Amino acid sequence: MPFANPTDDEIRALLSRRLNIAVVGCSPNPARDSHRIAALLIERGHTVYPVNPNARGEILGRRVYADLRDIEEPIDMVDIFRRSEEAGGVVDEAITIGAKAVWMQLDVIDEAAAERAQRAGLMVVMDRCPAIEYRRLFSSG
Repeated sequence: MPFANPTDDEIRALLSRRLNIAVVGCSPNPARDSHRIAALLIERGHTVYPVNPNARGEILGRRVYADLRDIEEPIDMVDIFRRSEEAGGVVDEAITIGAKAVWMQLDVIDEAAAERAQRAGLMVVMDRCPAIEYRRLFSSG
C-alpha cells in the first residue's frame, strides 16, 4: 500500500500539543527555511532542539546538537530538513531515540523510511511543511 499522510484531524491534533521538536538540518542562517520554521515552531509554543553537526553554539538561543542521540530530553517529533537520500538515516535515529513522530519537509520523500517509522509506531508526515499546515488547518493563524 502506498504511503498516505495522516488525516487533517491527526495533523491538527499533533500540532495542537506542546511538543519537544528536534529540527534536523537547522541552519544558523535566518534566511534558510529550516531556521524560519524552527522560529515558527518556537513561536507556536514548542520546545525546539536544533540539530546540525556543522553548527556550533546556539541557534535561536537554543543549544545546537550534533545528532539526535545527544539530546537528553524525550523528543516528540523529529522535523527533517535533509535531502531525501539522507532522510532514512535520520528516520532510523528517530526510531532509536523513541520519537513519536517524524516530519519530512517539502520535497523530502523516502517511502521506505516512512514505512519503517510507521511499523515502529511513529506518526509520519512526508512532503509537507508545518508552516503551511498551520495556515491551512488553523484559520486564526
